Order: sequence, then C-alpha cells, then structure tokens
Amino acid sequence: MAGPIELRLAAGLAELGLALAPAQVEALLTLVAELADWNERFNLTAITEPAGVVDKHLLDSLAVLPLLQGLQVADVGSGAGFPGLPLAIADLDRRYTLIESTGKKAEFLRHVVERVNLPNVEVVQGRAEALKPHRPYDSVIARALGSLADFVRVAGHLAGRDGKLLAMKGKVPEDELKAIPTGWKALAAHPIRVPGLDAERCLVELARV
Repeated sequence: MAGPIELRLAAGLAELGLALAPAQVEALLTLVAELADWNERFNLTAITEPAGVVDKHLLDSLAVLPLLQGLQVADVGSGAGFPGLPLAIADLDRRYTLIESTGKKAEFLRHVVERVNLPNVEVVQGRAEALKPHRPYDSVIARALGSLADFVRVAGHLAGRDGKLLAMKGKVPEDELKAIPTGWKALAAHPIRVPGLDAERCLVELARV
C-alpha cells in the first residue's frame, strides 16, 4: 500500500500532467531517500522533511520541464541535484550535465546517478565559469545562482548561439531584468505553478540579442 510520500508525489505528478513509468517514480522516491540518508552526514539541503523534499525539490524542478528546449541541458550549481536530477529521471530523451563545484555535493550526484542508473546524466565537478564544454548547450538552467546578471556572467558562454539561459525564480525579479548585461535579453518570465506550494514561482528565459 502506498504511503503518504508516494501519494503526495503521485498527486503532484498528476497535477503537472506527467505520466511517468513505475521505474521513474521509484527513482524519484529513491532520490528522496538518498537525500535524507546523506543529509544526516553532510549538509546537502536545508529541506530535510520528505514531504518538503517532494514539493520544494522534486515537483518544483519538474514544473519547468515543458519550458526546456533542445536535447542538451546543463544544470549550473546543481547542489543536491535540483532541478537536474528530477528532470533527468523524468526526461530520458535529453542529456543532462550537472555542474557542481562542491566536492561532497558532486559525490552525492554521482552516487544517485549510479544508484538509479541514469545513463543520460554526466556530473562535472568544477566552476561553471571555468568550464569549456565540448559542445554548447541548448538549455542552461539554474535555480539558486544569484542575480540574472550573475547567471549571464557565470554561464552565458555555455549556451549555444540559439541556446537559452533559464533562471528559476520566485516573484518576477523586475530589478534584475533591468540589469541584464549587454548582449542578452529577457524573452519571457514564465509563471510556474508548483503543486503543494503557495509561493510565486517563475522561469526567466534569456537569449542572446
């Protein structure tokens, strides 16, 4: 019989319109369990309660899936794997590169990738601004990377000529939108509805001018 976390995840996935295979749902639940286990030894995330992990990490990450473009996606400053790991679990047709500079967090990412068998994920330990990818990315996403100007400075070079920078934000950051560096523009601030969360969320889409 499904427990409260399984039911919470199932309800959230249904609200997002995501029909995942049982193995994908199991992988998401394994991610919740592994995060709880590692968090007892290493401070990977401030959100430790399983229901909070489902709402604020898994569903928050998966809510942006319809706005990704192309087949090559980079998650900059992936931390404990959000949004990259849930997206990669739910979206096996794309290739995901998770970029994380902190050793223990990168180790956790590699552990989960092996634990749930994600052949579409590469973990890169290092700073995004120093990364020279073999090929540019179609979508470069980040959830907690400072201002939009910081995002462009740190990760703009990772996006292909037609690639997009996608910044996960709370309220629409009006001041940050006025301070986007030369050579880049905001295409949209897409409103995001996250099941279980009452807070405002949006995804700011940036492109080269």
